[in-house]
Amino acid sequence: MRIAIPLYPRFTALDAVGPYTVLAFAPGCTVTFVAPERGPVTDDQGTLTLLATASYAELPDPDVVLVPGGLGTFDALGDEALLEWIRQADTHSRWTTSVCSGSLLLGAAGLLQGAKATTHWALMGNLGAYGAEPVTERVVTNGKIVTAAGVSAGIDMALTLLAQAVDEETAQAVQLAIEYDPQPPFNAGSPKTAPEGLIERAINLLV
Repeated sequence: MRIAIPLYPRFTALDAVGPYTVLAFAPGCTVTFVAPERGPVTDDQGTLTLLATASYAELPDPDVVLVPGGLGTFDALGDEALLEWIRQADTHSRWTTSVCSGSLLLGAAGLLQGAKATTHWALMGNLGAYGAEPVTERVVTNGKIVTAAGVSAGIDMALTLLAQAVDEETAQAVQLAIEYDPQPPFNAGSPKTAPEGLIERAINLLV
């Protein structure tokens, strides 16, 4: 199974690296970072760079498309080369997926019309502009389209995808191999549970 993760300037590292780690552990899966051209692409913190080892033209027909989000998403919404690659790759893919604001790129590519989808909690209102039905869940499967909520939810999405694409035992084995056993020190990972006043502070970190 060939998985392609497109990179664009100011993507969020964990959106890409979390699912990459899950899927790269799975037998028979090959994960490739792609971009308009081979070369380095820097994340939204400006300090971490991933290497795209294939261009869009070199991998036009992956089995899985996995689009990360990031602070650069809104600039990327105007990147027609990226959107066209997503559209064309989707015609060949078995699964087309996203993490966080990456779902907005699926929407801009015309893939979410009438579909249930999720994204980062701060951007849920943006999905409607693309004809999607926003769903406040960590992972949402709508046919071949699988979307994940913010950042860390990409790991959950990748495990969900692996269970559907291969089998649950493989997904469970990978979860154990990477010791994915979340036990956060605070119950502040959702607007529903965050202490009063924390939402504004969190939003300030996102701009």
